Amino acid sequence: MSRTLRLGAYAWPVERARTLEDYDAHLDRVVAEGARQADLLLLPEYACMEAASAMTAPGQSDPTAELHAVCRHSDALLDIMIGAAKRHGVWLMPGTLPRPEAGFVRNRAPLIAPDGRVAFQDKHVMTRFETEAWGVRAGDPPGVFDTPWGRIGTAICYDSEFPMLTRAQVEAGAWLILVPTCTDTLHGFNRVRVSAQARALENQCFVAVAPTVGDAPWLQTLDTNCGCAAIYGPMDRGFPPDGIIAQGAMNTGSWAFATLDPAALDAVRQDGAVRNCRDWPAHVPPAGVHSFV
Repeated sequence: MSRTLRLGAYAWPVERARTLEDYDAHLDRVVAEGARQADLLLLPEYACMEAASAMTAPGQSDPTAELHAVCRHSDALLDIMIGAAKRHGVWLMPGTLPRPEAGFVRNRAPLIAPDGRVAFQDKHVMTRFETEAWGVRAGDPPGVFDTPWGRIGTAICYDSEFPMLTRAQVEAGAWLILVPTCTDTLHGFNRVRVSAQARALENQCFVAVAPTVGDAPWLQTLDTNCGCAAIYGPMDRGFPPDGIIAQGAMNTGSWAFATLDPAALDAVRQDGAVRNCRDWPAHVPPAGVHSFV
């Protein structure tokens, strides 16, 4: 696994969509721009909820109505995503897409090949809002995608905050973890950012983050959005001291681009100052209570 990957992660500024075609045009502009510099593009969790404003009556919307509207058009939205990847000949994770099931919803991240083939990673751990307000349920467990650059994993937003989920993907061969995210406060974004950097440190892998950004008062779901796109790596020899490979502007529609070499990870895992990936404990027994003597 030595082929380098040109990766782009995008902070998606939420725009007002008055028709489904407006979302299509926004996505097409973003993918066209990114495809000029990258082979694989990562967009944010729930970016497609932007289209909800085209499907609900002005002033009569609420988060549940917006979710149900997007679910009703889920197949059409997926077709739009596939069309963008095919037109621009790029591997695309267009964020996540709510997919209706019998009586519930899954939050699914599609990875789309340039020929239009699609595979999905479901979100595994839901936030309180997703479960209490939306009834979104956990989907299939963490898996990996086979790509021309080797195996890649995805940890959707809150999933990135649980080390065992990413570790399962790394142990299955993932050298890059994609983190599409949607956070409305600096608290939320920093939880994801710090978690992403921790996952890169622990597993000596690359982790890319793409958030929604900007204010959209016409939407209940994406009314406030906070963050910046970034690509992280190990904090060790051959990498930046803070592990930041690339980073876009905060709270602005901007890209983080980087050319990533899996061989650099092999080198640091073998000969780094520390070897976190190799030294991951196979088993940690339950904590006991120390006795004072």
